[in-house]
Amino acid sequence: MTHFVSRALLASSLLLASTSAAQQAAPAPPEEGVEEIRFAPRSSDDEDRLGAVIAPATLPGRTTALYGYAGAPELGVGFRQGLSQVELEARARFNWFQISAALELVGRLKVYEEGCVSMAPSLGLGVVFNSGSTYMDDQNFSGVLLRMSPGFVVDWRVAETVSILGLVDVPVDIGLSKSESRRVQALGGGGVEVYLGNGMSVLLAGQLGLEAFREREGLSDTRLGWSLKAGLGARLF
Repeated sequence: MTHFVSRALLASSLLLASTSAAQQAAPAPPEEGVEEIRFAPRSSDDEDRLGAVIAPATLPGRTTALYGYAGAPELGVGFRQGLSQVELEARARFNWFQISAALELVGRLKVYEEGCVSMAPSLGLGVVFNSGSTYMDDQNFSGVLLRMSPGFVVDWRVAETVSILGLVDVPVDIGLSKSESRRVQALGGGGVEVYLGNGMSVLLAGQLGLEAFREREGLSDTRLGWSLKAGLGARLF
């Protein structure tokens, strides 16, 4: 009888101890009137906002950017829309040496990505309206021209907020109002785009090459081609 009572007391003690431990381990319910705050992990798009003017080689899908730049011989503004591996861009340029304006639609396709390096060729189609002003460019000529502008971008991500860019542009202008007029540039160079925060990026870039042009049959020339620009861009979404 004594052994039975002892065993019953021991079992009761163990049951009370396990119940008390379970109550202590259970999380306390939030106090009335106080909301529980949970932090969702940030997506990769939220974390990586570098690039709006030229970088990255193509914008991520469902991402848009607006940019503007000043330089010589051009000023420009543009709108970029990312579609996964493809990017579409609408841009307007004003050449203040020639007093000419160009409107273009551009497509860019990412063809290579390995580690921190990506590459994308581009092709643009647009129209150029040239006043023919010779105040800053004594070899300029007037006309309306069709522009086809193949290009290539290499984006090398060297730091969390810095991209080094390799740039090739070959705009080809073919006369519409004057069928004999032509202008071809072959420019190569590079630049750097730096993330400033809040979706903003700044660009510094330069290119050097050759420019060949012809106003009419039998009158053509070749000279040095160049471009310098400083730009600011913003990710919108």
